[in-house]
Amino acid sequence: MAYTLEQLSDDIRAALKADPGVGGKQAVVKLVSKVLLDKDFVEKHLRAEDCKPRKVLYEDPELGFCVCGHVYEKPAHGAPHDHGSSWAIYGLAVGDTEMTDWRIVRKGDGETPSLVEPEKVYVLRPGDAHFYDVGVVHSPKRDGLTKLVRIEGANLDRIKRSNIKAAAKVDA
Repeated sequence: MAYTLEQLSDDIRAALKADPGVGGKQAVVKLVSKVLLDKDFVEKHLRAEDCKPRKVLYEDPELGFCVCGHVYEKPAHGAPHDHGSSWAIYGLAVGDTEMTDWRIVRKGDGETPSLVEPEKVYVLRPGDAHFYDVGVVHSPKRDGLTKLVRIEGANLDRIKRSNIKAAAKVDA
């Protein structure tokens, strides 16, 4: 039997109520990993005609988290970013995504962006889910068809993102 969006949302709510900290979010990572391998869930909720590139599938009225579907049919190379005052969990159902974690080398303020340098590069594959806490800077690189489930701690349509820019390399 397929894992439903209602079950996923209920399980996420229960995990975050039991532990609103990092432990609860790590429990949500496990839930997302489970749904990524559910072919019926992916077929029903991650359709290009609905999720190109993002659709909020569920927004929790009490805790504010969102379950989002994303479908990228063409290459998509994202710039370094965080999710402002929110956290996010990325989970791959179809395709691969090369992720880069960035380290802040100079904190910005006001109109001056924070400058970042790449720290770690890794690939998320189908079934993989990864937690990005508040303030964690990362960037995705997708070169082909990619379908993912992303859990947002709050609807990112209403969250101001940080001003972030990759630092220029200076050759010696």
